[in-house]
Amino acid sequence: MKKITQFLFMSLLLLSTAAMAQSTVKGKVVADGFPLPGANVVEKGTSNGVSTDIDGNFTLQTNAASGSIVISYVGYSSITLKFNGSQDLGSITLEADNSLQEVIVVGTGVIDIAEARQTPVAVSTIRGKDIQLKIAGNSEFTESMKNTPSIYVANQAGGFGDSQLFLRGFNDTNTAFLLNGQPINSVEDGRLFWSNWAGMADVANAVQIQRGLGSSKLAISSVGGTVNIVSKTTEQKKGGFFRVMGGNDSFMKATVAYNSGVNEKGWAFSVLVDHWQAHRKYSIGTAGQGQNYLFSVGYKPNDKNTFNFLLTGAPQWHDQNFSNDLEEYELYGEKYNGNTGFKDGERFSERRNYYHKPVANLNWDYNINEKLDLSTVLYASWGRGGGTGMLGRGSRIRNDIGEIVFDDIVDNNVAAADSNGFAGFNDARVRRASVNNHNWYGLLSNLNIESGENWTFNVGFDGRLYKGDHWRQINDLMGLSGFVDNFRTDRPDDYVFTTEFDANPWSALFETADESERTQFDYSENINYLGGFGQAEYSTDKFSVFVQAAVSTQSFQRTGRFIGTGNGLGESEKINKTGYQVKGGASYNLDEQHTVFANAGTFSRQPFLDNIFRDIRNSNDLVQPEIENEEILGLEAGYRFTNDVFRFNVDVYRTEWGNRFLSFGTELPMDEFGTYRFTDVTQIHQGVEFDFEYRPIGGDFTLRGYGSLGNWKYEGSTPFTLQNDDTTVFLETNGNVELTDVKVGNAPQTSFGAGFVYNITEGLSVDMDYNLFTDLYEFVDVEDVVDAALNDTTYQAEKLPAYTLADAGVTYRFDLGDNKMTFRANVNNVFNSAYINQRDNFGYFLGIGRTFNASLRYNF
Repeated sequence: MKKITQFLFMSLLLLSTAAMAQSTVKGKVVADGFPLPGANVVEKGTSNGVSTDIDGNFTLQTNAASGSIVISYVGYSSITLKFNGSQDLGSITLEADNSLQEVIVVGTGVIDIAEARQTPVAVSTIRGKDIQLKIAGNSEFTESMKNTPSIYVANQAGGFGDSQLFLRGFNDTNTAFLLNGQPINSVEDGRLFWSNWAGMADVANAVQIQRGLGSSKLAISSVGGTVNIVSKTTEQKKGGFFRVMGGNDSFMKATVAYNSGVNEKGWAFSVLVDHWQAHRKYSIGTAGQGQNYLFSVGYKPNDKNTFNFLLTGAPQWHDQNFSNDLEEYELYGEKYNGNTGFKDGERFSERRNYYHKPVANLNWDYNINEKLDLSTVLYASWGRGGGTGMLGRGSRIRNDIGEIVFDDIVDNNVAAADSNGFAGFNDARVRRASVNNHNWYGLLSNLNIESGENWTFNVGFDGRLYKGDHWRQINDLMGLSGFVDNFRTDRPDDYVFTTEFDANPWSALFETADESERTQFDYSENINYLGGFGQAEYSTDKFSVFVQAAVSTQSFQRTGRFIGTGNGLGESEKINKTGYQVKGGASYNLDEQHTVFANAGTFSRQPFLDNIFRDIRNSNDLVQPEIENEEILGLEAGYRFTNDVFRFNVDVYRTEWGNRFLSFGTELPMDEFGTYRFTDVTQIHQGVEFDFEYRPIGGDFTLRGYGSLGNWKYEGSTPFTLQNDDTTVFLETNGNVELTDVKVGNAPQTSFGAGFVYNITEGLSVDMDYNLFTDLYEFVDVEDVVDAALNDTTYQAEKLPAYTLADAGVTYRFDLGDNKMTFRANVNNVFNSAYINQRDNFGYFLGIGRTFNASLRYNF
């Protein structure tokens, strides 16, 4: 009886203790200033949870006197809050984890993010915190975007910064890239060289990919879509960080950043610097080295005005790898690089890219009143650098592992030289640099007008001035004292070059060859651009409609300083082209969870300058017949679904791109290169794409995925010419080639991906992404196309093998005193899959095998 009494007493004591340990936690969850119904509130480490009511309120009976609760809602960043006894936590704000509003400190009116307009577009957003965790220095910045629909990243094996990005099958020349609202594609040919932006992973706060028509108001018309990069500016919070990083093939990097915070007079400063280097990226002979810097100063004199000045740049050099035949990879291995070898006992390459492109902008945000605000940015960039290659017809010898024997080139040059150590083009071989310098200035301004409760208007201005200078100079005389060359000039036959210019991004800023030291070609390009745009949108809680229009005029003029091909001296005729775009759309909210939308647009886009002239390096003559504007018609529709644990988006699209110009590089005899020129080509890209995110109650696990199914092909026939890049037109053919139903290559038309993030314990998480790529075709083999036309047969692009890739990572965050430490490790291509990444007219690019990196970051 005594034991039974003791047992009952202890049981009552335990029950009373447990009852006393329970707590009642209350609060209200809001997002964007409004209550968030259906948000999950869970006691951390348990399945005990509730959902917020229609007013965002919750009451949770916990099982402990103290602990933590996790509040989550799909599409928003989860938040963990501690409690100690019964308490009311008050208003709790969740931030949208795909929103850019809170990271845009300046330029709020000129940075065209999707949420600035109510009518939806096909969009994906990558936050800066994810970029800086996953994209280390030996991974390309472009790879931060690869787990999104209709994005393909190729040619990573080419060297540091040589990757290419495709959006809905369109390459970077036909996708608009904006940095804080300013365009950064090359004005001359639309290309984007990612090596010029090698530090973007460190300075990016977010990237938003707007596929197709997008929400950009600029007077530009992109075919594939718009990629908005929002960089760091002047941070308002005081603090900084130091990070060290290492990876495969001796990669190392160190970064330090500091923010002063805003002082009592409204001033704030931010600075970031880093240095990286590696003896190769993955393939042999792809060494690289560079720096990255950012300086920003902000000033807020009052509530109406905000100013910010930003200067950033990423000087770098890297040796390059080009495509090769499959037989060469079989002979020499998958890391083979046909550009490299040894010179004087050190690794040496024919091909080195070096560039320094400082970018500066001054932003002014003027809040005129509650209904009216003006944003203006004045920007400039000064690109200096180029790329090396060999010059001359002297012998080039390879050893039994396929590498160039540069010491033999030196010996042959010395043997061919005269008593002064001089040799000429037909007997010697030297390394030259093709210099591509530019000065680019622009002004972009947008006035935003709120009219009543439902109307929003935007009007703006976009102006740009650009001058590019291009020539060749001697980089390495390869054992000679001088190189004799009077190519396409009125110089004497024995004209000799004796000065060498470093292939170095820092010296390129200050060391410039004068006209007497330039060879092969020497010319400038002037491109002036003026555009205006406007937008009107009407929106209610149930639906929205918008219409947008832009018009621009662009002038082109070439100035030659060599005789060239008969008409290379002096200024060319000035060409003016006018372009426009008109687009509109509507959306309808079926209820709080379901939205449908549709958009349509038509563009008339000016041709690139490089396509206007018959031989841009050597002649002021225009292409005949004259190149006209390209015409684009885009249609898209979509559906959005969101509830507390699941988000799903699906889009369908069709883009018809007519009257376009195509050029294809090809090899010619005598180590020369040529270009096929096709005109009046039509491409049709259509498909469906989707993405989803699932975050179950508790928020410790997130599953995401995407899919893209496309049908991209050429349509119609086209005339063509074949031109020698170094001399004159090598071959002209008056016939047509048939391209109907030929698949568009270089990007997979079908791709799927899935990934997860799992928070194992507080501070420790693992993540993995898995991707499948198929229906990948070669870039049109122009020689086969021409042969098919001449032989009256049908050409079809080669289909490359499908492949899969898996990437994984682990993150551990912990406290060190009052500061935070973050350890991150990444393994890319976990299973070391072998695959063909791309095929161009010169050969195949193999993909990168398994790579890794790890970093340790200290926040203070």
